[in-house]
Amino acid sequence: MLAAKYRRPWPICIGILCAILVNHAIAGSVGALVAQWLTPLQLKRIVAVGFFAVAAWTLVPDQADASSAVRGSGHGVLVATTIAYFLAEMGDKTQVATVVLAAQYHPLWQVIVGTTAGMLLVNLPVVWLGTRSAAKLPLRSARISAAALFAALGLWIVLT
Repeated sequence: MLAAKYRRPWPICIGILCAILVNHAIAGSVGALVAQWLTPLQLKRIVAVGFFAVAAWTLVPDQADASSAVRGSGHGVLVATTIAYFLAEMGDKTQVATVVLAAQYHPLWQVIVGTTAGMLLVNLPVVWLGTRSAAKLPLRSARISAAALFAALGLWIVLT
């Protein structure tokens, strides 16, 4: 939506990077904090359930909110993108996955860098390709593949 509205990919990409870094730093910190309170067995069970929950949640298509792009438009493309993307990601699948990963793996900065890189890898091409190309992508297949990957990670945690 932001790429279609503003047609300025660089500030949009930088805004996405800023939003993801802050969002995932918060989520990773929560995950690392929770991991300190739990026994290894409790943590393992919660992480496995978390991966299975994210797998199921991934099958649900995201709902775009056109009003989020309009609200920030008076503050510039970068600020509008950063705010809209940060708010859209709060409590989203990727934030939950970051909490789960940070609870399981250390050091925290590597989890944040990895999850941020993954988000950028997925989102930046969409900005550059625009809505015309994005409409042709097999989103249902991508959701099913991602769900299968999260389920496989959950199963791997259970079996190891």
